[in-house]
Amino acid sequence: MQTPKLNPAIMTLRSVIFSFALLLGGLARGQNDFQGSTHLMPFDEETINYNKAKPNDPVTQLQDAVEKGDRTLKFESEHGYLDSVLKELGIAKSSQVLVFSKTSFQRERISPHSPRALYFNDDVYVGFIPGAPLMEFSTAEPRLGGVFYTLEQTIESKPKFARTDQCLECHASAKSMGVPGHLLRSFKTDSTGVVELDSGISEVNHRTPIEERWGGWFVTGQHGSQVHRGNLFGKTAFAKQEKSPNYLGNLSDLSRFFDVKRYPENSSDIVALMVLEHQIHMHNFITRLNYESVVQLSRYGHINYVTNIANSFLKYLLFTEEAPIKSDITGGAFSKDFESRGPRDSKGRSLRDLDLQTRLFKYPCSYLIYSKSFEALPDKIQEHIYKRLWDILTGKDELPEFSRISAKSRRAILEILAETKQGLPAYWKR
Repeated sequence: MQTPKLNPAIMTLRSVIFSFALLLGGLARGQNDFQGSTHLMPFDEETINYNKAKPNDPVTQLQDAVEKGDRTLKFESEHGYLDSVLKELGIAKSSQVLVFSKTSFQRERISPHSPRALYFNDDVYVGFIPGAPLMEFSTAEPRLGGVFYTLEQTIESKPKFARTDQCLECHASAKSMGVPGHLLRSFKTDSTGVVELDSGISEVNHRTPIEERWGGWFVTGQHGSQVHRGNLFGKTAFAKQEKSPNYLGNLSDLSRFFDVKRYPENSSDIVALMVLEHQIHMHNFITRLNYESVVQLSRYGHINYVTNIANSFLKYLLFTEEAPIKSDITGGAFSKDFESRGPRDSKGRSLRDLDLQTRLFKYPCSYLIYSKSFEALPDKIQEHIYKRLWDILTGKDELPEFSRISAKSRRAILEILAETKQGLPAYWKR
């Protein structure tokens, strides 16, 4: 049977309606970031040159040291290279969080009975599955953004980290702000960890309400009456959650779900999860700001078209849209390990100081302002960010989107940064 031909005008109208629907959907999903933040950046063209540029990150630095014989990675029967790699990269075991949704390229090895462990510091993320042939790594490379590696779990005198672009199928998309970056998602899963894609959200960060977080993740720690989606898999578990909220909340022990002895820690720390959620999107935002600035400077010699992005970046940097915490939150050893890394001003204050009563941090400004990725931003965009930040913290910038920041918090952030942040313009010191 021949398919009837549609009137070209009708086809055009349908195309316009469909495009408009996609635009509205994109705006709704990305309304907290700048318009266009989900558009894919041309990162493999000559300006950025992502695939051809040699990364300079902690993983490549460790690889160079191993090849020269300056550092050694020790293989152990229980975790392979994991313990040695964490030590060499300066990553605390207390940062362990556990995800059981099948969302890695080694998904067939992940389940609620064998979750994938993630460990992280400010620059590096490590993925480990007991018994898997590969460990997974990603870094926040200052110029390139997310760069991805694997390490074979076999005994070698000089084990080799292999760079892979396989991860970019998901990790360079609208979900990562259109740049090579990182993802943290929250979905319902079935009893085996298979994701129900229509059941959650693809971009979890500090703006996401707690009740929508941690689908597909294990969660340990105290969070009071606040309900979340962690520790739940299969229809029966979610049905019981409807009748008895938090029946799997406020856990300190995960041994009912899997053999915790197969992992360095017996926890999936709630505070580590919350820090990770903020950090991942912050890294993606820094990369996007860097890419946009580099491209605009190469084309026009100025950053006039990046100022709207910078404003959105400052909103995220200063937690202006952070979802409130409604009950006190307590994690494990991660909190102390994280706070201990400073830096601190003469009054003992740090942007790493946690609040965990009404918000994540006591002083709402991201600690990643100290990161190598932030410091690698082009000079002109850094100058613009510093000037806007100074105006916001001193009260000269009275835009309503920053009104949530109290005068006391502004003053504290200003004083902490003035003492501890290198490279600030001279007017910050006055």
